[in-house]
Amino acid sequence: MDQQSLEMLETSLRKTMLSTSGPDLDAALTELGWAEMLTDMPDTAVPLVFRLLGETGSHASALVDVVLHATGNTIGDTVELPLPYAGNSWVVWDRVGTAPNTTLGGLPLRREEEGYPIRVAEARLAVGWWLVGSARAMLRLACTHARDRVQFGKPIAQFQAVRHRLAETLVAIEGAEATLTLPGSENPDLTALLAKAAAGKAALTAARNCQQVLGGIGFTEEHELHVHVKRALVLDGLLGSARELTRKAGAGLRARGSAPRLVSL
Repeated sequence: MDQQSLEMLETSLRKTMLSTSGPDLDAALTELGWAEMLTDMPDTAVPLVFRLLGETGSHASALVDVVLHATGNTIGDTVELPLPYAGNSWVVWDRVGTAPNTTLGGLPLRREEEGYPIRVAEARLAVGWWLVGSARAMLRLACTHARDRVQFGKPIAQFQAVRHRLAETLVAIEGAEATLTLPGSENPDLTALLAKAAAGKAALTAARNCQQVLGGIGFTEEHELHVHVKRALVLDGLLGSARELTRKAGAGLRARGSAPRLVSL
């Protein structure tokens, strides 16, 4: 796909996600050829779709399709796959809407008593992009507020403390995105684990700093920030939290006694 076609696709996806969410967005993605994109160009489709889900605050069951595709199953199948969640627990994405009151952070996730091992490397990269998109949305809201909010006769964007928080957030987001876009690795599972951890940390950093920049208004339901904060907290826990994955990676490195090459420079 050339650059012009990619830009047109992004524009169409963004417009769709801003106007619909949930099962309706699932149907819209199907019409836009999501299954074909995931099959034919996953390295382009996954970052684009999941980053836009984060930026727009919408949600769709595309994550289930990523897991199905990675495990050789049919994209779009309504089979319920238990997904690992923080604290050694499990959740299931209810893509058919049979349990309307079981949500986490606005996502149709319900708790499960137990699960079974599944391949999650590709799904971790997808959630990582979702987290990066959410973090960028929070940063955008904080930057807009910092430019518009006037204190002591000038915008608070001119205050050093505010600039430091926004800069720290941007650095965390850019670092996470760089990790998500690493080229072919000798250990793709470890790379995906670290990328998800970096994205989770970036989103939590964005939530903390942007909440401080926005001040009291950031705590209200009238402001858009709370949607992204709740979403970031849930997505960080999905498929392993940043803290858990970092510890898991460290334990693996200690047991191995050496660090594998993640990318050839």
